[in-house]
Amino acid sequence: MIDRDRLHDLHAEEERRFVADHPRSAELAEEARGSLLAGVPMPWMSRWPGAFPLFFVEASGARFSDVDGREYVDLCLGDTGAMTGHALPEVTEAICERARTGITTMLPSTDAAWVGEELRRRFGLARWQMAMSATDANRFVLRFARHLTGRPKVAVMDWCYHGTVDETLAVLDGDRVVPRPGALGPQVDVALTTRVVPFNDLGALERALAHGDVAALLMEPALTNIGIVLPEPGYLDEVRRLTREARTLLVIDETHTLCAGPGGCTRAWRLDPDMVVVGKPIGGGVPAAAYGLSAELAERLTPPMLSHDIDVAGVGGTLTGNALALAAVRRTLSVALREEDFAVAFPLAQAWADGVAGVIEEHALPWHVQRLGARAEYWFCPPPRDGAAAAAAIDEELEAFMHLWALNRGILLTPFHNMALFSPHHSRSDVDRHTEVFGQAVAALLGRS
Repeated sequence: MIDRDRLHDLHAEEERRFVADHPRSAELAEEARGSLLAGVPMPWMSRWPGAFPLFFVEASGARFSDVDGREYVDLCLGDTGAMTGHALPEVTEAICERARTGITTMLPSTDAAWVGEELRRRFGLARWQMAMSATDANRFVLRFARHLTGRPKVAVMDWCYHGTVDETLAVLDGDRVVPRPGALGPQVDVALTTRVVPFNDLGALERALAHGDVAALLMEPALTNIGIVLPEPGYLDEVRRLTREARTLLVIDETHTLCAGPGGCTRAWRLDPDMVVVGKPIGGGVPAAAYGLSAELAERLTPPMLSHDIDVAGVGGTLTGNALALAAVRRTLSVALREEDFAVAFPLAQAWADGVAGVIEEHALPWHVQRLGARAEYWFCPPPRDGAAAAAAIDEELEAFMHLWALNRGILLTPFHNMALFSPHHSRSDVDRHTEVFGQAVAALLGRS
């Protein structure tokens, strides 16, 4: 239903508007190209809509402003890193106080036990350890799983994303396991380390585990990094049954699915994993992550964790669990990501989804909108049931236009997705503004404006 010539013309018009509206960001982008690889601190920062990335000067609550003095409703929230909202005063106070009294000593701080107990209360896992990022935490738990089971391989979902963990950057090409497109310099053939199964496909999972060589299945309870793909009824219960029967450890990565509530999907859906990983959101923007283990696994891991050579065991890092991160996590979990916070965010996400669905229905488009807790996302297709279908449905041209149209009207969506994430700092007026802007974009595309 989309006229591609019209789409290209509209996109070019939006690009001209973007360049005209952001002269200072353009100057800084040109300056950065002289010293930064790809002109940005991290390469994915170049994937925002527009001819160059925006440079921001301040972010607070659910808004940020750029160097050209423009303010935006932030529906990205640092791709969950700021799920709490930006610059929480209580977290800022804790960070400043900790910085004044020492950031790192290689010793536990007085916040450590509180953080462990709070994570245990939220997720139900008996013992916890800290990491700098969910990538690190995922890397560590996979190492633990191989150690505990004596098995060489791990299993992941097709088109998953668990950070920059080599074993997880794998997809299916027919029946073959191959590196995910874009993965640079795999250290080994991923088929040697990894079995890949489609999400929502219990038969494929059973066949993969039947080899008897899978130490752990690492998965999100709902796919989020290829768009939101929800589990079918009963699927996760059967995943737990099959992994138990195969004596394969089940690891749930809640870094993004923490949007489902204070204890993520693990608590909201009463899951029973052997290990849980949670990352970005818990530090209120300060790099921090954690992983939890069942009591049985913790007892088995205690001897090697207390051994004299644990510092070279491939787990940890000198700044991991530093006092600044623990202070940020303690204060964040004290004042944010609580039941009362999600009680505000969930209805906003539902209203956003309803607004988008209303526009889709009005124009009789074969599109769809999906919600998971405080997160919602629209698709240019019916809802996919697995990662491969989600990847095949990506329309980069259309997505780039929709993002740029929204950005030029003061709304930031998450890059790589058509996703909005809500915090208690958003308002219904933010939702209504997005519905209006989304409707205008669709009408312009269809020549009905």
